[in-house]
Amino acid sequence: MQDPGDIWGCPFTHPSKTFGSTKKMFYIKPRTIVLKAIPKLQKSISTTQTCQSNHKLSSFLEAAKMPEKKLRKLVFPFEDLERHLSSKVNISNFQLFQPRFEDIKRAEMFFTPSKKHKIDYFTSAVRMDHAPLITQSEVCFIGRSNVGKSTLIKTLFSLVPETEVRVSKTPGHTKKMNFFTVGKAFTLVDMPGYGYKAPKDFVDIVETYLETRHNLKRTFLLVDGSVGLLHADRIAIDMCEEFGLPYVLVITKIDKAKQGELLRHILEVQEVIQNHTVGCFPQPFLVSSLHYSGVYLLRCFIAHVTGNLKLGPS
Repeated sequence: MQDPGDIWGCPFTHPSKTFGSTKKMFYIKPRTIVLKAIPKLQKSISTTQTCQSNHKLSSFLEAAKMPEKKLRKLVFPFEDLERHLSSKVNISNFQLFQPRFEDIKRAEMFFTPSKKHKIDYFTSAVRMDHAPLITQSEVCFIGRSNVGKSTLIKTLFSLVPETEVRVSKTPGHTKKMNFFTVGKAFTLVDMPGYGYKAPKDFVDIVETYLETRHNLKRTFLLVDGSVGLLHADRIAIDMCEEFGLPYVLVITKIDKAKQGELLRHILEVQEVIQNHTVGCFPQPFLVSSLHYSGVYLLRCFIAHVTGNLKLGPS
């Protein structure tokens, strides 16, 4: 199996140039995480379930019918986790983006198709000279192979079941840049995964895209919540910092890890954001594509950063 440190499917130093202007590895010193005792949880959801297009929680309007306490746990998954943290842990950065339910409801309109608002796969490109010339706002999703990137995109677009988002259990399935147009509001790009079975020309694809895509409003860098930050993820963070990109860390698969393990991974990510980044949004987003935890919040954030949604007063 390929070394996870070999993030682009090739040695760290590119044959023709150093990745970005990076000269050294992105190193994080280990730190002690203070946690309260956490009881063991039994898994109540079958692992054979998949993110289905007709999931009853695809729409926030349906989810809003549940009791408010349960709804808040679904929309803001960190709220349910923070009670297990020691009072010494600063949680303020986990609460920066706290839209009203009314804002989340309005954001869902951008992910709901209509005759005048088409949402669909647009095209794919293996090189930037094949990429479509689009002027509307754009966001891209990038992450390690098997981080759940395509599955999350499919969940974000679950109100459009006919949208073609290829999801595979085989790591490294996404080999091209896949463009999805969300009406005239924005474009979402599913980038190839780095690490195991990454395309050989991954560095050229991603570097060129990030450096030249002037309508790119935000890069969403996904981290697997069940395994935590890996060497590959830390180099990807360093890449975004080198390019001066505004980006966000999204912690996926929060349903796959035990709570104590998940909290350690979350706080490790938060420590990296706080002490080792400049361009990263201070709040990491937690999501489960299986349970729809954090999905409505992420939809709202995307609609907001692409300039389509102005948040109401808190």
